[in-house]
Amino acid sequence: MPPEIDPFDETAPEVSDLTDYDRAHLVLYMRLLDAAAEGADWTEAAPVIFGIDPAAEPDRARQVHDSHLARARWMTSTGYRHLLSRR
Repeated sequence: MPPEIDPFDETAPEVSDLTDYDRAHLVLYMRLLDAAAEGADWTEAAPVIFGIDPAAEPDRARQVHDSHLARARWMTSTGYRHLLSRR
């Protein structure tokens, strides 16, 4: 049985603060970072993580993947501080 895919937006947030969306998608971000660290191509990650077929929807698959991977990387450099300083 394939893993359940949580609902996601077409683009990840692009703000300098941690959002509720970020908090709700931390596992998704970790999965993307793991895939990138293992050298997985976006065409391999998009169907597994987002359930988007890159052959059928190449532009959408790439945009969703790249947007969320960029946000995941932001979380590792900046966003995590917001998690640590929860007020």
